[in-house]
Amino acid sequence: MDIKKLQKIAVAALEDIKARDIEVIDTTRLSPLFDRIIIASADSTRQTKALARSVQDKVLAAGGDVLGMEGAEVGEWIIVDLGDIVVHVMQPAVRDYYNLEELWAAQPAPRKKSAA
Repeated sequence: MDIKKLQKIAVAALEDIKARDIEVIDTTRLSPLFDRIIIASADSTRQTKALARSVQDKVLAAGGDVLGMEGAEVGEWIIVDLGDIVVHVMQPAVRDYYNLEELWAAQPAPRKKSAA
């Protein structure tokens, strides 16, 4: 599935269940593992689980693949692996603690050339 279409489906699935502070980060230049990270906040464990399930259901209904889902047992931070996109649904305290936006949005510092 096209990355833009997959992103649109995932974001719409999060918006349907009233996710807060949805952020999409393009990681194409930062990691060869995936092209986008989507981060969203939920107010409760129940909402976190519902958001992750909504993403999974909408992607599958559109003919996409869900490679895995982790963290649904506890529900504070659930990761939905869509292959080219990884969706993180987090409760605010967990999101603040791990601060994935800063980690993934930051550009790597240029390497200093060693004097040989």
